[in-house]
Amino acid sequence: MIVIAVIGTSKSGKTTTIEYLTSQLSKEGFKIGSIKHIHHKDFSIDTEGTDTWRHIRAGAAVTVAIAPKEIVIIKKTDAGLQYLNRAIELLTNMEKFDVIFTEGFHSLVAKREDIPKIIAAKTPEDLKRTLDGTAPPLLAVTGSIVKEALMVSGIKVPIIDLHKDGDILLKLVKDQIQAKS
Repeated sequence: MIVIAVIGTSKSGKTTTIEYLTSQLSKEGFKIGSIKHIHHKDFSIDTEGTDTWRHIRAGAAVTVAIAPKEIVIIKKTDAGLQYLNRAIELLTNMEKFDVIFTEGFHSLVAKREDIPKIIAAKTPEDLKRTLDGTAPPLLAVTGSIVKEALMVSGIKVPIIDLHKDGDILLKLVKDQIQAKS
């Protein structure tokens, strides 16, 4: 199993990239997991007044809600982003995945050389900001920056337009999965 991070600024194409890779890989029989960083400070999946909210408010450390087609694990915490490794561990204990994609978490994965990264960017300036302090391995750059690809110099990874050359990114990811198998 491998973890691949898709990083970039808001509206840069991170979700589109993960959606593309997940749909293509799952069609080929790969088992995919994903972890999404939600940066909205007041976001909660658990809303006031629900039974799970009442369980947590009463003192439950973790609440699991099970419906006919979904399972949700709710753990209130102030640690936030620090739980990325625990989330990866939780997923790998639940099922055997070929790859887990993370979306966001730039500050946690930027320096990690054990996590390959795909950068989604809107503009050359956006790309430079994301690259700043980001350690290899870098697999590719994607996002709306492909329209301005000629303006980007010094990038040693492919800049991939998912609509035209998504198969190139797909191969890069499959190579990473195979290397970890």
